[in-house]
Amino acid sequence: MIRAVLFDVGGTLHEVHHSPELETSFCQRLLDLLSAHGIALPITAAELAPRLHENAEGYKHWSEQSRLELPGAKIWSEYYLKEFHLSEELLSPMAEELSWMYDAVRVENVPRPHMRETIRTLHDEGLKIGIISNIISATFVPRLLEDYGIADMMSCVIMSSTAGVRKPDAAIFEKAAAECGVPCGEMAYVGDTLSRDVLGCRNAGVALSIQISNPSMAHRDTAFIGTGLAPDVLIHDLAEIPGIVHAFNKR
Repeated sequence: MIRAVLFDVGGTLHEVHHSPELETSFCQRLLDLLSAHGIALPITAAELAPRLHENAEGYKHWSEQSRLELPGAKIWSEYYLKEFHLSEELLSPMAEELSWMYDAVRVENVPRPHMRETIRTLHDEGLKIGIISNIISATFVPRLLEDYGIADMMSCVIMSSTAGVRKPDAAIFEKAAAECGVPCGEMAYVGDTLSRDVLGCRNAGVALSIQISNPSMAHRDTAFIGTGLAPDVLIHDLAEIPGIVHAFNKR
């Protein structure tokens, strides 16, 4: 019996759109913020954008291997801005704002169709609703849920930035289950990747793994093609979820 439905955020609740203009604009805001704190970097926004992307990919690779999330100041010091040799102590006062900007300003987040209606329907049917998100910011997800008008429906909001562990590690799913008061075996999880979401469900013994199609993230899952790893259900619209949960519970 499914008693809780939990969601990923980026790629699931909303689609994430990238553009060179957004990345350069973000880098300029980053440089301006650092400058306001007395840190002037010898680089332009246009020059910083590709370097930051490469450094972020390096951190993503490390975190996916270790399944750990470092504190924000350490991420910016040792990975994202590593060429500039800025200490954690120096970056600490602005680390959270930088981390929030990374997901709020660097990209455009466009809510998925039927997102609010689907979550409202599930909540009103008595199911517990929650979030499990790999995210370097501690404030991005709570602020987003408020903006989307769904914060009041959440029984738990678990982020790697505060949990210190990332999907697909079972521990982050188990933490969410404990906060919701529902075992993983009575939980459904909706995400957009095999490598983090579906694998995480399998690792934690989540009862129902639902993957929403997201072609822009397919490159993250190439290592899992042909391995047999697959969601219980593949969907293309969040509005499909209530019917899937009903069918599962009838079984």
